[in-house]
Amino acid sequence: MEKSFRVSKLCIVSVIIALVSVATIVTLWTMALTGGGDGDDVTAPWDSYRLPTGLLPDYYNVTLWPRLSCDPNTGLYIFTGQSTVEFECVKETDMILIHSNKLNYTKLDNTHFARLIAAGGGWAPSITSSWLQSETQYLVIQLNSKLTQKQKYQLHTEFSGELADDLEGFYRSEYEEGGVRKIVATSQMHPTHARKTFPCFDEPAMKAVFHITLIHPPGTVALSNGMETDIVNTTVDGVAVTQTRFERTEKMSTYLLAMVICDYTQLSATQGDTLIRVWARRTAIEQGQGSYALNVTGPILDFFQSYYNVSYPLSKADQIALPDFYFGAMENWGLVTYRETNLLYDPGTSSSRNKETTATIIAHELAHMWFGNLVTLRWWNEVWLNEGFASYVSYLGADHAEPAWDVKDLIILDDVHKVFAVDALTSSHPLSSEEDSIILPGQISEQFDAISYSKGAAVLRMLSDFLSEPVFVQGLSRYLQHFAYSNTVGNDLWHHLQMAVETNDVSLPAPVCTIMDRWVLQMGFPVVTLDTSTGQVSQKHFLLDPESDITVKSPYNFEWLIPVRWMKSGEVKRDIWWLLEKEAVNLEMRRGGLWVLANINVTGYYRVNYDLGNWERLLAQLRSEHQVIPVINRAQLVDDAFNLARAQMVSTTLALNTTLYLSVEAEYMPWQSALDNLDYYYLMLDRTEVYQPMQDYIKKLVTPLFLYFKSITSDWTLVPDRHTDQYNQVNAIRMACRTGVTQCQKLTTTWFKQWMETPQHNLIHPNLRSAVYCSAMAAGDEAEWEFGWSQFRNATVASEASKLMSALACSNNTQLLQRLLSYTLNSALIRKQDATSVITSVASNRVGQSLAWDFVREQWEHMFTEYGVGSFSFASLISGVTARFSTPAELQQLVEFEEKHRAAGFGSATLAVEQALERTRANINWLQQNKREILDWFKSQTGH
Repeated sequence: MEKSFRVSKLCIVSVIIALVSVATIVTLWTMALTGGGDGDDVTAPWDSYRLPTGLLPDYYNVTLWPRLSCDPNTGLYIFTGQSTVEFECVKETDMILIHSNKLNYTKLDNTHFARLIAAGGGWAPSITSSWLQSETQYLVIQLNSKLTQKQKYQLHTEFSGELADDLEGFYRSEYEEGGVRKIVATSQMHPTHARKTFPCFDEPAMKAVFHITLIHPPGTVALSNGMETDIVNTTVDGVAVTQTRFERTEKMSTYLLAMVICDYTQLSATQGDTLIRVWARRTAIEQGQGSYALNVTGPILDFFQSYYNVSYPLSKADQIALPDFYFGAMENWGLVTYRETNLLYDPGTSSSRNKETTATIIAHELAHMWFGNLVTLRWWNEVWLNEGFASYVSYLGADHAEPAWDVKDLIILDDVHKVFAVDALTSSHPLSSEEDSIILPGQISEQFDAISYSKGAAVLRMLSDFLSEPVFVQGLSRYLQHFAYSNTVGNDLWHHLQMAVETNDVSLPAPVCTIMDRWVLQMGFPVVTLDTSTGQVSQKHFLLDPESDITVKSPYNFEWLIPVRWMKSGEVKRDIWWLLEKEAVNLEMRRGGLWVLANINVTGYYRVNYDLGNWERLLAQLRSEHQVIPVINRAQLVDDAFNLARAQMVSTTLALNTTLYLSVEAEYMPWQSALDNLDYYYLMLDRTEVYQPMQDYIKKLVTPLFLYFKSITSDWTLVPDRHTDQYNQVNAIRMACRTGVTQCQKLTTTWFKQWMETPQHNLIHPNLRSAVYCSAMAAGDEAEWEFGWSQFRNATVASEASKLMSALACSNNTQLLQRLLSYTLNSALIRKQDATSVITSVASNRVGQSLAWDFVREQWEHMFTEYGVGSFSFASLISGVTARFSTPAELQQLVEFEEKHRAAGFGSATLAVEQALERTRANINWLQQNKREILDWFKSQTGH
């Protein structure tokens, strides 16, 4: 006891000295920065969220050892590690700031958290103190003198951290296989979580080379960005382990680093000199779930090598499916991580939609191998260029791999129309922000939204169209070659595209930069109005709520330089016409008794309105011979009309009239466009007296489509040949059952009962399962729900589990929905990554809306703490549970919710809360103004 006491006293004295040292340094710095208290507010270096630019990393040597079993003393899973980073001093300083978050450091030589030496054996300053600045996530190292400019130094640290299940940094994922619980150590460094794994200069412009070594249990596999080069069985601290070293990475950003330790197996192939591997749980690989991903990866890689005219720069392309993963996928260079549902495809249980998802997400991630990884944007304020570009070209890559699908057209439904809804709010934001406005980790996470991905994709598609694809690709290739392994800002791309424009003598009304700044630096988009009686064309900032106040200033006064492709009564005009001012006249667009249609194939990011006479002629054309109008534009006319009506620019009656022709339409895109818009009517009206007349009208409209697919599939025994017909068959069944078509309800109930009777033999076609499961769950009760839950728990294919998980929220039994919501608090029942989608699925059920909202309000603090403030999912959670809000009482509840949690903040959902408030106010106004007109219209169509 006496000896123990003396040690404790020594420890206490040491801690006091250390604290006094740090306090003295902080005080001296504060005095220096504030001029000894003259009142100037100058931030200490460690209080700034941005790194100083005086130190630039060259390379890291990192060794990590995750423990895949729980520490019996602490009850925690941990990892230990050591890191040496060599950096160059480019500006003299006596302080080293390096990012570190939630790491515990070993005091080296019993003094400080790090050891500093000069590279090549020269002299290095001594460390006088080191401490952790948790708010700004730094390890701070104070030196006794300044580092020498142009000299290189090495900083060595030894540390430990928790291998938590928080899906950030180096984290733990779990699954069961053959009755055995298995642990995966995996990573998600993007955007700011590398610092939770090892100390690093964790900003995208701080590129370096990484030498990674992983220590892991014998029999497990270790993977990282580079190829495994040296695998040895050895002993560390008396424990038998395997040590795997990897080839050095290319020079890259910290957020692209990846490491996985697992008991997985793989499928492999080679494409040219590149080794392609798909990794997954052993049973998934044995069941062939990785084969499709392996088969499309090679062609997609080849496509991008050709498209960019730059070879794939790495020796291998690994892709791995993880049981727990927040994002859809992550483009780590050489080791892309995926949610299982996005990489694995089982022909026996996965739908054609799952197949398309796999192809397009693989294409999105592989597109980043060049655009984002080889060439990286300097800071997160221009995330849109990285994500928007990958989103756009993912359609091109998937189209190359699956040319029969016509997948390129689906960008209109999946991105353009989707983001129009967000970008038409005053709470939207420009694609690019000022660099100093995006500083905090929460602000960085908030940038990864529909604007960045979908508007980014739409605007780049428009740019490619008006430049022509060959010119666009030529400029892009030069850009990638010029900036390989370095960082850029958005204007660098415009500059290289402008050079391609000049090389090819492309005629533009202004330089690329001038045109694009209007689309990138101001929020929103225009509605172009054509008056075909005079040829007058005008533009105006389109807002869903015309009474809303715009508080954000635009540098261009909400005017755009707009490329207009158009046609007249079936004849497409060859040249683009540019609208360069608020108003202009195009005499060719005067009707002369013919209809005019603008924004052909929706290559432009804008909506189009017409004089009433032209609308009537377009609707008459739809009713008489709709195929004369391109299929994308048939979808556009419906979507534009409904949204123009919401903005009070055309009547609601005109919008509803665009759906009348659908009784003779069999194509997917116009139907999906109509259903997307009618879904808003359901959200607003399914708790009012309009609900039944609306149901009756849609039942009348969808019955011919249901019977059409019954006929072409020989009474549901065949699968339609065309990819989009398979999608529209699902729409036909989903809507026919939802609106009470007896034939449909009998069909789905019978199929589901047959499955319940023989659980091992599910004869429902994978394409139809989502619709059938939901319909049967809604029509059934506890027995169907319990069967669905049991099948979900036992599902071995992730996409099948996902379909069942969504269907469980279709029940009309509120007690069952309450149970499902409560399960989201238990990650053993519903994985953390899936919790928010389950809650929003319940909210989308008309009987589950209030349950989900009450649940979110009650559990918000728990979820906010448990899921991490940087999570993507909070924004979609807020959007999902408030989508139906359309009464003053609901608005008041939302206001109170925002006030209650304002102090703690909403993390990545901050903008979503603003948008929900704005949308709710707009919904209240819309309902007051339109409910009577809509009720009368539906009644007139159904003879009520």
